[in-house]
Amino acid sequence: MKQPVIYIITNQHHTVFYVGVTSNLLSRISQHKNRQIHGFSKNYNLTKLVYVEWFDDMLTAIAREKQLKKWRRKWKIELIQKFNPEWLDLYFSYFQNR
Repeated sequence: MKQPVIYIITNQHHTVFYVGVTSNLLSRISQHKNRQIHGFSKNYNLTKLVYVEWFDDMLTAIAREKQLKKWRRKWKIELIQKFNPEWLDLYFSYFQNR
């Protein structure tokens, strides 16, 4: 699935967040889940997809990613709770049958 998207992943206890951007969400989240991306997400075991926002073009997605990265933790939590109140791992609902 090739479409610009920003995403937020977290750990099991929702204590750390990572905001990212990609044009292939399935591939990118699979990489996070398999701990293939070295750095922040691997170090903090961030494998749970809790928020996604789709875009028509990558420049707009990148601008939104930069905006969210500057947000306070409280604002990110509020955004996630509005979108995904049960904090489900959205990876399984988006890609369960693929």
